Amino acid sequence: MSDRNKQINKEALITLALYLFYFCWWYYFAYLYEAKIDGSYKFIFGLPSWFFYSCILGLFIINVLVFIIVKLFFKDMDLE
Repeated sequence: MSDRNKQINKEALITLALYLFYFCWWYYFAYLYEAKIDGSYKFIFGLPSWFFYSCILGLFIINVLVFIIVKLFFKDMDLE
């Protein structure tokens, strides 16, 4: 297998791992996280805490992780 194919496979596995991490993060906070206290929701910046953690904070974290991973592990290659 050529070095180019090894790099492509490595990038694909990293991308899949990042996606699975984000999906698990989102699923946990959207469906499994107990945000209710005494029958009412906790709020962060006017949003229910489950929504803030799953959609707002999760998006920020995955964006930072993708930026770092692309800078460290991905390589620019010719398509020809």
